Amino acid sequence: MAKDQSYLFDEPPPSRDTTARIVSGTSPDTSGDIGTEPAPFRPLAVRMRPRTISEIVGQEHLVGEGCLLPRLVATDSFGSILLYGPPGCGKTTIAEVIANETRSHCIRLNAVLSNVAELREILAYARRNPQRRTLLFIDEIHRFNKAQQDLLLPDVEQGNVRLIGATTHNPGFYIIPPLVSRSHLFRLEPLPEEAIARLLKRALEDGERGLGSRQCVADVKVLADLARLCGGDLRRALNSLETLVLGLQVGQPLTQADVEIFARERRIRYDADEDEHYDTISAFIKSVRGSDPDAALYWMAKMLLGGEDPRFIARRLVILASEDIGLADSRGLQIAVSAFQAVDMVGLPEAEYALAHATVFLATCPKSNTAGMALHKAKAHIQEYGVQSVPKSLRDTGGNVSKAMGHGKGYLYSHDYPEAISGQEYMERPIQFFHPGSNGAEGAIAERLAHWRARKAAMPNS
Repeated sequence: MAKDQSYLFDEPPPSRDTTARIVSGTSPDTSGDIGTEPAPFRPLAVRMRPRTISEIVGQEHLVGEGCLLPRLVATDSFGSILLYGPPGCGKTTIAEVIANETRSHCIRLNAVLSNVAELREILAYARRNPQRRTLLFIDEIHRFNKAQQDLLLPDVEQGNVRLIGATTHNPGFYIIPPLVSRSHLFRLEPLPEEAIARLLKRALEDGERGLGSRQCVADVKVLADLARLCGGDLRRALNSLETLVLGLQVGQPLTQADVEIFARERRIRYDADEDEHYDTISAFIKSVRGSDPDAALYWMAKMLLGGEDPRFIARRLVILASEDIGLADSRGLQIAVSAFQAVDMVGLPEAEYALAHATVFLATCPKSNTAGMALHKAKAHIQEYGVQSVPKSLRDTGGNVSKAMGHGKGYLYSHDYPEAISGQEYMERPIQFFHPGSNGAEGAIAERLAHWRARKAAMPNS
């Protein structure tokens, strides 16, 4: 591949000086081209990056046979692209491969380090050089504010630049809608453990780009365990492998004991207040609702190990206790509130016992959402039909004016009647919103209400 066909991907993010050199038309320094072999001092994850689409593994839903992305790249007919996925899943790699295979004039920016002035210069350069199809790769594009993203719109829409934006954040929340609508959105997934283990083996054996010169061997199980520790993050897995191997003597094998020592220092990937936060709490709540205490404990353990605020977990349990268990076992709300109070009074790590107690109790309770559904029906009825007037017999009797207006007249005091059922109606136009189920204690409530309705129907006041 010619030197000027892969500009800047292996250089640091461009500075104002770099951009000025581009705009003036001088030839860029291509000593770091992706067409050349990565320097040995670069991290293993950089050296082992795929150079063609066929080398990419673990994202078969995007780059497999018959998928859209390879067809767009093969015909060089793609517009702008947004790559969305967790760290280490291959977003930058795919961008580099696209630039390589389409022989694009590519400029790379990191949104953390860039600014509006630099962006303006790059876009102006692309407009002045339409013969060179400029591919602009912006890493961490969610870091651009709205004004910076707005600045991209005219040139993206007119085709002056083809944008590839990479983000770990949900584009629906962090990328402006006009930019999303002008781009193909591709969602990347964490890499499967088997794929990571295969790539780790390849890195150990590769003498040109990998660690082959270290003559290090590792059992399949050792590599599988290391892959499992890295939670779908290939970059982390390769960097971890490099750290472990460089800590050994040349020719010394990588053992299970070495991986166990590494694991003690490991912290799981968990982005508080971002997608990982919302996805995991969603899985947790749905597991409790679905009566699976094991899955619920697993997702709660992930949140606790990732540094989640325990009060957030406790608050969600309090909500769930009424929303999903309700009258089937009213103790659920008491247990959840007690767990919330324990978190405040005791704190971590001891409060984890209270959270586990509440989680298992709620997951194993019978479930009912009838109370919440009844409330939703009542609110919907009011919104559709308006509000009924409070019957005079039920109105407040405080003050002489209220009494003179007849408030409270005709009210039947419930405790004056057997079983405290007077037969009186409490709405001008009675409507039934609550339909009890049969789960847990709610079955007894259903029987009791049916008995009371029968008594009421037989009373002369009804």
